[in-house]
Amino acid sequence: MARRAPKSRRPLLEREAELVAVDEALAELTGIRAEGEHPRSGTRRGGVLAFAAPAGLGKTTLLAETRRRASALGCTVLYARGGDQEQGVAFHVARQLLQPQLAGAGDEVLRSTLGSWYGIVGPALGLCTDGAGAPPDPQGLADGLDWVLTHIAVRRAPVVLVLDDAHWADPESLGWLAAFAPRAEELPMLVVVAYRPDELPAQAEAFRGLPDRSGTRPIGLEPLSAAAIGRLVRETVGQHADEAFCREAWAVTAGNPFEAVELTAKVLDRALRPDESSAHLLRDLAAAAKGSGLIARLERLGTSTVRMAWAAAVLGTSISPAIAASVAGLGGEEAADAADRLRKARILTGSDVLEFVHPLIATAVYRAIPDAVRVALHGQAAWSVVDAGLGPSAAARHLLETHPEGDPWVVTQLRQAARDTARAGAPDAARRYLARALREPPPFEDRAAVLFELGCSSLLTEPATTVNHLRAALEEPIVDPALRDAITYRLSQALAHSDRLGEAADTVGQAARTATNARARLRMQEEQFMWDAFRSDEPDSPARSRRLSRLADRLTGRDLTERYIIGLRAWDATLRGEPAETALRHSDRALDGGLPWASEDFGFEVPVLVAMTYMYADRPGRAEELFAAGIGDYERQGWRGAHLAFGYSLLGYVRYRRGRLAEAEDFARDGLRLADRVGRGTPVVWYTVAILVEILLARGRVREATALADQYEFHEPFPAAVTFPDAQTVYGRLLLERGMVNEAIAQLEAAGRRLDPRGMRNPGWSPWKLHLALAEARDTPERARATAADAVERARQYGTASAIGQALRVSAEVAAEPDRLKLLHEAVAHLERSPAGYELARALVDHGAVLRREARLHEAAEQLYRGLETAVHCGADALAERARDELAAAGLRPRRLRTTETDALTAQERAAASRAARGEDDEQIAAGLDTDVESVTRLLSAVYRKIGTDRSGLARALAP
Repeated sequence: MARRAPKSRRPLLEREAELVAVDEALAELTGIRAEGEHPRSGTRRGGVLAFAAPAGLGKTTLLAETRRRASALGCTVLYARGGDQEQGVAFHVARQLLQPQLAGAGDEVLRSTLGSWYGIVGPALGLCTDGAGAPPDPQGLADGLDWVLTHIAVRRAPVVLVLDDAHWADPESLGWLAAFAPRAEELPMLVVVAYRPDELPAQAEAFRGLPDRSGTRPIGLEPLSAAAIGRLVRETVGQHADEAFCREAWAVTAGNPFEAVELTAKVLDRALRPDESSAHLLRDLAAAAKGSGLIARLERLGTSTVRMAWAAAVLGTSISPAIAASVAGLGGEEAADAADRLRKARILTGSDVLEFVHPLIATAVYRAIPDAVRVALHGQAAWSVVDAGLGPSAAARHLLETHPEGDPWVVTQLRQAARDTARAGAPDAARRYLARALREPPPFEDRAAVLFELGCSSLLTEPATTVNHLRAALEEPIVDPALRDAITYRLSQALAHSDRLGEAADTVGQAARTATNARARLRMQEEQFMWDAFRSDEPDSPARSRRLSRLADRLTGRDLTERYIIGLRAWDATLRGEPAETALRHSDRALDGGLPWASEDFGFEVPVLVAMTYMYADRPGRAEELFAAGIGDYERQGWRGAHLAFGYSLLGYVRYRRGRLAEAEDFARDGLRLADRVGRGTPVVWYTVAILVEILLARGRVREATALADQYEFHEPFPAAVTFPDAQTVYGRLLLERGMVNEAIAQLEAAGRRLDPRGMRNPGWSPWKLHLALAEARDTPERARATAADAVERARQYGTASAIGQALRVSAEVAAEPDRLKLLHEAVAHLERSPAGYELARALVDHGAVLRREARLHEAAEQLYRGLETAVHCGADALAERARDELAAAGLRPRRLRTTETDALTAQERAAASRAARGEDDEQIAAGLDTDVESVTRLLSAVYRKIGTDRSGLARALAP
C-alpha cells in the first residue's frame, strides 16, 4: 500500500520533463491532449514508460503523481509494488495488480468471467484455493494471466498499470510482465514501471530490455539542484531560510529528494533556526535519517518500539498491526503506542495497514536486526500468519529464513505451501520450499515422500536434478508400496525427459520384475514398453514386439494401464509395417473406454501414438478429431508449453500428410513458436523443426528449409528417441533437395542401419528407402531400382493406398523408361483412393510428363491439368510451377479460373490478393493493410486455397 499524499500536494521539483513524458503517454492513451481537446479518431494507443534511478530520487512520488493524473482522466489504475521481503513469494505482484479487479465478484460470477481460465489463474491470484486436475505449466499460467489482463484492459479501458520497485518483484510476476508489456501498444493500456537499475535481479534480464523492445528508453532521474533543494527547504521550514542554510542542506543530501524531505522534517522537530548559524548541524541531522543514524534514533524510542519496527521490517509490506504485535511479542495497547511513536518518528505510516515511509528505511531497519533475533522473528512470523488464517504459503517465506531444528510442524507447513504453490503454477517456488523442508529434516518416515515431492517439482524444468532426488527417495525405507511405485514412475519419466531412454526402460523393467502387486507390475510393464518403443538403441526390438503382442492380445482394456498397452501394440504394428488393419483394430480397442491426453498420472505419449496410427493408416480425419480433443484438454488444463507445441506441430504434420500444405505450415509455425518458449534443444523443437522442414520442402522452398535447419542446428547428432517424422530421414531428404547427393546417401543409409534391425520397416512412417533410391539413381541406377522395389514390397505389406502409391511413384522415377508409365498409372490409382493430396499431385504431374514425352498429348493434358489444380489446392508452389512448364512444353496454357471462384474471397483477402498480384511483397502488403506479415501470409494462403492458384497466378485469376 502506498503512502497517501497529503491534501496540499508538494509540487514535483525539476521533474518537468518526466511529467511531460507522462502527460504525452496519457494523452496517447486517452485521446485527451489538453483541457477538453480530443484528437482524431483512431489515434489512441498504449505503450510502456519506464523510470530508472537509484533509491530516494523520487520514483515513488513520480508514480503517485502519474496515478493521480491517470485517475483524473478517467483511467482504470492497476497498482503494485515490489517488496524486499516478498521477492520469494510467487505472484505477489500479480496478485496486487489483478486481485482487486476480480476479488469483489462472487465465485459464480468469477467462474463466469474467467471461464476455462478459472482453475488455471485462480490459485495464482488467490481467488480460489485449488483447481481440478494437474497444475498448469508456467507458460499456460502466463497465457492465462495475459488473458485476464487483456480482458481488464478491454473492458475497463483506458487502463494504466503502475509497478513501483520492480527490482523487488517476484520472479514469476516479473517474467510474466516483461513478456506481456510489449503488447500494451496493441491495447488501451499504459504500463509504467520504476526500478533501481543496479538492483534488477539476474532473472530479470528480459525485463531489463523491455523499454528498448517497446521502442522507448528508460527515463533516468537526476538529483535535484541546489535551487530546487532550497525551494523545498523554504516551503517546509519557512521562506526566511537563508541561502547558506539551504546550500548546506543540498550539500549534505547530494540533491536526494527523500533525504532532503527527511532532513527538513528533522529541522522542524528540533526547531532549528534555518540560517547560517545552524547550518553546521545539518550533516548530523542528515546522517540520523539513514543508516546507523536512523537506527540510533530508533533505539532512542524504547525497546518496545524497536521490537515493533523489527517486526514490521520482517513482515515487509501491507503490515497488519495485530500480526506485527504478535511477532514483536507486545500487547495491544503497547503495540499501538509503539506504532504511534514510529509514525511520529516518520518511520511508519498508516493505521489499519502499516507501511514504512520509504523502502530505504525498511531496508535499514531489517539489516540492523541482530542475526539471531532476525531468525527468531521470522519463526514467530510464520506461526503468527498461520494463526491469523493466512495459510502455509504466507508462512513459507518466513520459514525459509529460519534455522533447521527438526520441527515436524515446519516440514508440514512447507510441504503444504509447496503443494499450493505448485498448483498455482510456480514450480520453482515449490522447489525452494521442499528443499528447505528436506534440510529441517523431515521425520524419518516422511523423508522419501519429501524427496518425491521435491523431484516432481523440478520434473519439467530440471529433469536431471529430478533424477537425483528420486533415486535418493528410492534409497530411503518406504513402507507404502504405492509411494514406491509412484517414485519409480516419475524416475522413469525424468530419465526419459533427459534423453536417457535406456535407463528409463531399465528402471521400470526392474520394478516390474520385483513387483508383488499384479496391477503395479502391469503398469511397470506398460511404462517399459513405452520407453522401449521410443529407444533407438533397444537391444532386441523384435523380441519386445513379440512380448507386447502376446500381452496386448489377452488384455480386455478394462483400465487405463491395459488400454495404454493396447495402444502401444497399435503403434508397434505401425512401425513394423504390419497390415494397417491390425494397427487400426488395436487403436480402436485402446480408445474403447478413453485415453486422456492431460492425465497427471499417465503420460500423453500413448494417446498421441494412437492418433498417429490413424494418420499413417489413411484415417487422417480420425487423427485430427483426436488431436483436436487432446489440444482442447491441454488448453483447459493450462498445459501450453511442450504439450501444446507437440499438439499443434503434429496436427500440422497430419495436414501435411493430407496435402493441405499451407494449413500445415501455419500449424507447424504455431508449434515452433510454442516450442521456442519451452527452450532450444528440447525434444519438442526437434519434432517441430523436422515437420516444418518437411512441409517447406514439399512447397518447394528449399532455401528456407535450409535456413531453418541451420538456425536450429538440425543435423547430427540426432536424438536417441524415435520421432515422427524420423529426423535423420528428413535431414537426408533436405540434403538431397540441396543437391548434396553423397551426403544424403550417407544419412539415409545410417537411418536404415538404425531402423531395420529394430524391425521398423514401414515406408509410410519413415520413407528413408524411397529417398535413398532417388539419391542412388544418379550413379547406381540398378541399385536404386532394387531399393525402390523393396520399399514397394514393404508398402504393400502395410497395405495403405498412400504408402503404396508413394512407393510406386518413387519407383517409377528411378525405373527404366519403358516401365515408368505402368508404375505411375498404378501409383495414381492408389493415391486417388488415399487422403494424400500432395503425393497425388506429384504422381499426376509425373504421369502427365511421361505421357507428354510419349506424345500422348490428350492424356498428358488431362493429367497435367489435374496435377496443376491439385498442386495449387495443396499449396505446393514449386510443383505447380513444374506442371505449368510441362503444359507449356506440350503447347497448352493453364486454364483460366472461373469468376465465381474469386467471389468467395473476403474483402481483406481480395485486398491482399490484389496487392500481391501487383507485385508487392508481404511486408509491403502488411504496411498497406495495417497488419503484420504473418497475417498477410495466412490471408494469401486462404486465397490460394479458395481460388485454386498460387502467387504467380493471381493476376490471371483476378483479371475481369
